[in-house]
Amino acid sequence: MVRRLVLIALGVFVLTAQRAGADHATAKAVFQRLQSLAGTWEGKDSDGMAVKTVFKVVISDTAVMETISPHGMEEMMTVFSVDRDGIALVHYCPTNNQPHMRVVPASADVKELSFDFLDAGNLSSPNAGHQHHLVFRFDDADHITETWTWRANGKDTPMVFHLARKPR
Repeated sequence: MVRRLVLIALGVFVLTAQRAGADHATAKAVFQRLQSLAGTWEGKDSDGMAVKTVFKVVISDTAVMETISPHGMEEMMTVFSVDRDGIALVHYCPTNNQPHMRVVPASADVKELSFDFLDAGNLSSPNAGHQHHLVFRFDDADHITETWTWRANGKDTPMVFHLARKPR
């Protein structure tokens, strides 16, 4: 009986370890898709105004830095990195707060990443304006859509950016 329980426990441990390894491998594969975005992208927001963003792979290929410049707004920076079984981001905002978000991809070939708010550095209160959510869609190899959700006083306002890779 004891031997049987040990074998069952060992089996559960091995399956859990394999799954954890697979989840990390999935996150790494999705992160490689983010790395493939390196370069300059241009497009329009949902109001037809110009937007430009630059993706750069940094820190020995462990992070992807995006610097986005929407028309009429100060530039913003977001840093993406692998975090165990997911992808984490820290967004540096002109409002001087730093939202932290995370997503756990369902598969390596996802078309969309939906980052959820975890917390934020330098956020004076939950009602203070901050980026609260990001949906990052891979439309194709040369087109992406970013939908950022700005939250202030409990009200959400989406900002949509349609971007195309600028030819080199």
